[in-house]
Amino acid sequence: MKKALALVILAILPLIPLEAVEYAPYEIPRTQVVPIKDSKSQKQYELLIKLPESYNEDQDKTYPVVYFTDAVWHIELLSSASFFMMEDVILVGVSWQKDIADKLKQKYGPQFSRYQDYSFKKKTNPKHPQIKFGQAETHLTFIRNDVIHFVEENYRTDPRNRTYFGFSAGGVFGTYALMTQPDTFKNYILGSPSIWRDGPELLSQANPALNNEHSEINVFISYGEQEEELIPHVDEFFAALKSKNYKGLASLQHIMVETAGHSDSSPIMAMKSLKWLKGLQAETNNHDAP
Repeated sequence: MKKALALVILAILPLIPLEAVEYAPYEIPRTQVVPIKDSKSQKQYELLIKLPESYNEDQDKTYPVVYFTDAVWHIELLSSASFFMMEDVILVGVSWQKDIADKLKQKYGPQFSRYQDYSFKKKTNPKHPQIKFGQAETHLTFIRNDVIHFVEENYRTDPRNRTYFGFSAGGVFGTYALMTQPDTFKNYILGSPSIWRDGPELLSQANPALNNEHSEINVFISYGEQEEELIPHVDEFFAALKSKNYKGLASLQHIMVETAGHSDSSPIMAMKSLKWLKGLQAETNNHDAP
């Protein structure tokens, strides 16, 4: 009898609706979410800041910082990659604008502000009149004056060792920063930068500081092998940048991610670029050693 009852219960169990079980969300260890305001535009953003495991062990130690845009898209990837290759680094992700209108969020998604903040050409698109393209200068000012200032005031960082990591539109923004305010970062990682035909205009905005031989700026540019339409434009820009022989550019690294398109080149590019960055850190440490 008991055996028959058990069989009946097992048979009908899948038909009984079960209440959804709420589990605790997983959080990346040692990662803080810090609200921050653009002091000029008053727009609201967030910083995702991950500290290295050893951060609290030596109160006199300072750390290099990797700043990156599109924070929620890259924080997990960079967190994992840096854990295995560069443990002693602080990660700082800059979010998209948080206080955007609900109708814009519904139409374009939470990443609405990246279309404005990462583009440097002021233009209008009749199909998207709500998007004010060409806000890169303002966004770079926000990062220089507010983001970097906050991080360096509140964390033990090495101001001489900042890195920028950007992909796609974020790569264009990084390229704009490199050409117009090169002293913002020591190292620039530019993954599949959507430069298209804007390379000459970016080059024309070159800051004289690129010829400062004491700058020693390092640049890493990549794209996927299958990005056939983008590749010629990035190659042209890279060749032109190299031909300028800027005294402030210490190294230029250019790679192609094999058998990858645009999106799927991102994780591989992140791994390769951090390995490149680790090599630079080792060179710096060896140079500074007595």
